[in-house]
Amino acid sequence: MPEVDAKTNTANKPKSAPQKAMEKLGLLRDIDLALHLPMRYEDETRLTPIGQSREGETVQCEGEVIECRVETRGRRVLLVRMEDESGDLLLRFIHFYPSHQKTMAVGQRIRVRGELRHGFFGREMVHPTFKAVSEDTPLATALTPVYPASNGLPQTYLRRAIASGLKRADLGELLPSGVVPPSLPSLRDALTFLHHPPAQARLMTLEDHSHPAWQRLKFEELLAQQISQMQAQRERALLKAPALKAQRGGLVEKLLGVLPFGLTGAQQRVSEEIAQELALPQPMHRLLQGDVGSGKTVVAALAAAVAIDAGWQCALMAPTEILAEQHFKKLIGWLEPLGLKVAWLTGSVKGKARQKMLDAAADGSAQLVIGTHAVIEDKVKFAKLGLAIIDEQHRFGVAQRLALRKKLASMDLEPHLLMMSATPIPRTLAMTYFADLAVSTIDELPPGRSPIVTKVFADGKRFNVIEKIHDEVANKGAQVYWVCPLIEESEALDLNNATETHAELSAALEGYAVGLLHGRMAPADKAAVMAEFSAGRTSVLVATTVIEVGVDVPNASLMVIEHAERFGLSQLHQLRGRVGRGAVASVCVLLYTGPLSDTGKSRLKAMAETNDGFEIARRDLEIRGPGEFMGARQSGAELLRFADLQEDSGLLQAARRLAPQLLDKYPQAARRQVERWLGSKAEFLKA
Repeated sequence: MPEVDAKTNTANKPKSAPQKAMEKLGLLRDIDLALHLPMRYEDETRLTPIGQSREGETVQCEGEVIECRVETRGRRVLLVRMEDESGDLLLRFIHFYPSHQKTMAVGQRIRVRGELRHGFFGREMVHPTFKAVSEDTPLATALTPVYPASNGLPQTYLRRAIASGLKRADLGELLPSGVVPPSLPSLRDALTFLHHPPAQARLMTLEDHSHPAWQRLKFEELLAQQISQMQAQRERALLKAPALKAQRGGLVEKLLGVLPFGLTGAQQRVSEEIAQELALPQPMHRLLQGDVGSGKTVVAALAAAVAIDAGWQCALMAPTEILAEQHFKKLIGWLEPLGLKVAWLTGSVKGKARQKMLDAAADGSAQLVIGTHAVIEDKVKFAKLGLAIIDEQHRFGVAQRLALRKKLASMDLEPHLLMMSATPIPRTLAMTYFADLAVSTIDELPPGRSPIVTKVFADGKRFNVIEKIHDEVANKGAQVYWVCPLIEESEALDLNNATETHAELSAALEGYAVGLLHGRMAPADKAAVMAEFSAGRTSVLVATTVIEVGVDVPNASLMVIEHAERFGLSQLHQLRGRVGRGAVASVCVLLYTGPLSDTGKSRLKAMAETNDGFEIARRDLEIRGPGEFMGARQSGAELLRFADLQEDSGLLQAARRLAPQLLDKYPQAARRQVERWLGSKAEFLKA
């Protein structure tokens, strides 16, 4: 580990595979090792006589090897038979090394642990753990931890490293007396117990995280997270931002005048909330959330109009070129007639065209710059960036969101930040991850939207679905999306791919245009396919999830999602939102391949029962947990490892109450608490 290397002056030595694997897991400090807790435990504290072991149980047995041979029946298999006073047991190894045969040679005493089953030759275990022992080899005195690991990181290596880190780590009490509930153990006692629980410990309380030792860790983690959020909020209050005020009779009123529709009450309310905060000399840090199709783009346009009216630039960043182009077309249609210059910047814009856009952003002649992640590249400079808007913010890594905030040339000012999401944030999640974030919610859809009926079918009904598509296209002139999860064959997943499905539907719908759209196509080809579908010249669009957000074709009334069990709940809801955007009644068909897991059943059931994005988000949080819901994998930092927002709401409320008290009265202890639990991850909470 790096700390040891520094002391022994071996920092320049090549790192071993286990060391590299540990760094990838974030195990860099002694405290990181101490907080890397077991995902389960193995009971190696007792032996079960072979004759008393029951099928389906995981047991540990000990005895003498009476047979060890390699058998070849299609493939090489190592068969080892052992016995004790009560019976015999066959061990079967499909993958093995010569060292296995040496350790389990005839006459050797071994101790094995695995799931017992009854095979053709009696009791057997397949790939049990094993080791050579003598008659006086002692049994373990505590449950054996099994840690989350990765390739190249054996459990034995990880256990030694964690035991060493646990001894070295500074686990002294940081919190003042009276802060920790008296029913909870000290941090050192809690961690020692969880890494090495005694044999008599109740496994249930360890596995469901209800043991007081777990409660102590959850409390500490939530407290550190809340302190970090509140500290970020206080720091932001000290920052300066340009005060952006809309002018009477200015750009905002002109924009409202040219829009081909009126705002809903919710759109008016959130636009006013945003405008009021933009007028302040502190940077806005606001999330605009609304269900699919609720009209967030026009609210973003109004916010941009406020910034531009005040003499500043605005940048809008979207996760995909299709979504960025959708925004570009809408905003150009609304803003260019008002005399504004809108720049377009994505990875596909090259050469002179790209340089022209870069120059326009740098000299301020482009008042609005729209693009993908290309907007945050180092070469992109702004003359006066006053407002940054990030659409589908959860699709960007935290580092990318931070980079956009740093685009203001003056180090004395920060741009205002508006993040948009069609994945509503449940209240408990907002309290935890967005404690320092203002939230504006569009809670109504524009009039004229048709309800979407969701139907769930096993893939055995695929032919019936294709017949339905033919009827919709031939008799009603409808347009259809068919979404596939893969582009081409994968050995790992037996899924029909988009290319095959495109060929199948083209044959079944002879005489009607069937398009194909996927992420590996050149941007120009994607745009051409999408333009044909938008114009109504393509009847069916076979696509991967590149159409998940932003695509707006009001005439499309049928969505088929193949292998729906492979998609996340929020992704299914986003895809469903591509239909029902006009007055025509719309249907979403979810085709699944059985057998379904419990998670898969829960997702499809939720989709069939509700169209409400807020209810979908609540169920998604229940199913996936906060880490995946927030896209924490994209940030590289799972911000809550132990606490559960559903079950630990009491601890969360206590942490929210105590955090400001610690910041005010014990700032040093508060700082050390955040450092211990979050380290560099504290920065991610500020994005």
